[in-house]
Amino acid sequence: MSSEFALVDWSVVGGYLLLLVAIGWWSNRQKPKNAREYFLGGNQMSLWVVAVSVLATTQSAATFLGGPDQGYRGNFSYVAANIGGVIAAIFVAKIMIPRFYKMRAATVYELLGVRFGDRAMRSAGSVYLVGRLFASGARLYLAAIAVSMILFSNIEPSSIIAGSFIMMALGFLITVVGGIRSVIWSDLLQFVVYTISALTVVYFLLALIPLSGAEMFDALRNAPDGQNKLQFFNFAWDFSDPFALISIVTGYALLNIGNFGMDQDTTQRLLTCKDQSKGGRALIVSALAAVPVIFLFVYIGQLLHLFYDRPELMARGAASGLDQTFSGERITVFMRFILDEIPSGLKGLVTVGVVAASVSTINSGLNSMSSVIVQDFYRPWKEARSHATDKHFVLAGRVSMALVGIALFLMSVLCFYWQRYTDMPLLEFALSVMVFAYSGLLGVFFTAIFTRRGSANSVVAALIVGFLVTIAQQSYVVDVLGLPEVLKRTAFTWQLCIGAGIAFAVCLLGRSAPPPNGSAKHQTDAAA
Repeated sequence: MSSEFALVDWSVVGGYLLLLVAIGWWSNRQKPKNAREYFLGGNQMSLWVVAVSVLATTQSAATFLGGPDQGYRGNFSYVAANIGGVIAAIFVAKIMIPRFYKMRAATVYELLGVRFGDRAMRSAGSVYLVGRLFASGARLYLAAIAVSMILFSNIEPSSIIAGSFIMMALGFLITVVGGIRSVIWSDLLQFVVYTISALTVVYFLLALIPLSGAEMFDALRNAPDGQNKLQFFNFAWDFSDPFALISIVTGYALLNIGNFGMDQDTTQRLLTCKDQSKGGRALIVSALAAVPVIFLFVYIGQLLHLFYDRPELMARGAASGLDQTFSGERITVFMRFILDEIPSGLKGLVTVGVVAASVSTINSGLNSMSSVIVQDFYRPWKEARSHATDKHFVLAGRVSMALVGIALFLMSVLCFYWQRYTDMPLLEFALSVMVFAYSGLLGVFFTAIFTRRGSANSVVAALIVGFLVTIAQQSYVVDVLGLPEVLKRTAFTWQLCIGAGIAFAVCLLGRSAPPPNGSAKHQTDAAA
């Protein structure tokens, strides 16, 4: 089947862009008057819309393309990993969100500022900014590869850079005028679009596979390699499997605590609700709703297993093999299916799904990074020197957003050339760099919340140590440094546990003292 875009596909893409423009105009009718409205929507956002927005921003193009790949190669244990997400959501909703609302925080790192001083706040903010730049830039690059293959039928540098620029421009235009309010409402559209596209692909696959439900169930339960692809839980004490149950309730839960409560990209949305109760409930609803969404994408991968790997079960004319390369580059099984089998019309819808998943992540990164730059860095600097109006900080938010957009675009371009002209495993590093950042942040925040120890110096040391301990456990670093081979077989969830534990111990070494810029009352509020 031809991979060329037809007129009907372009019409679907055009309709999606018109919807984006319409929802952008609608959400921007009420212009933000101050920085709090720009970054937090004046704390007037609906619980249900925020829940969908949190769900949308945690699903990226990597999930859209990678979820089916997980289902194709493995089983449903990735869906079971959401148990860790629900545990984390309850923890953050009950322990962390109330503290942020009590402080009327605009960024999560203000808690560290109150507890340890501005230096600690800026250090944590810096770790977040660097991690988010790499992670969001790499995700933008991955989505640009997919868009380039589908739209331009090649992966030439000019096409990938054009795809990256198009998606960054979309994210920026959606976000820059209305701030977080525009982001949240557009996330609702993105979620609907990529969910509909995934459901349509499932319908199309079921039409191609000549098996009854019972026959598919039996075929998946008894895969040729002896694997039960319908398995949800791995109860083994397997420290190399990130989706073993013991790993899900420990490291995967920690990962999601970092994402929900210490990553401004996600937590900012929860702070747009009217009060802490609604913010906490929005997070729990989002974590529960993620289960069927992840199931949907993994299920696509299970169907692709039947389509590609079980020719004895397929009717005449079915695929007889799987080539997971495109112009010499390895691609995911879902990407291969999109290129070869998706018909005109549906190809446009799936393309829009990839773009929607990507744009939701991009506009989230733009707004959250801008809020940290303005609220944690620029505002304290500006107010210490002169008076500034609320409109000044709204303008500063838009300018910083433009700068962040340029930085993310350049990062995606760097990913392209770095991957091709060096032997460094850039993508593996870039996609997991937020895990490296979370190690230190988890140690620091747990010290601030559960103890009265720690200092600005120990916060900085813990952030650095957490990052270094985690990166030292990566396979490519183990080989370079000649470290014990066992570290290469440790799942990233256990790497996070080790990194966060050591960072926590380092942060505890500091002796607590009132920060030079904070009051005793604020300290009590932050620790309450």
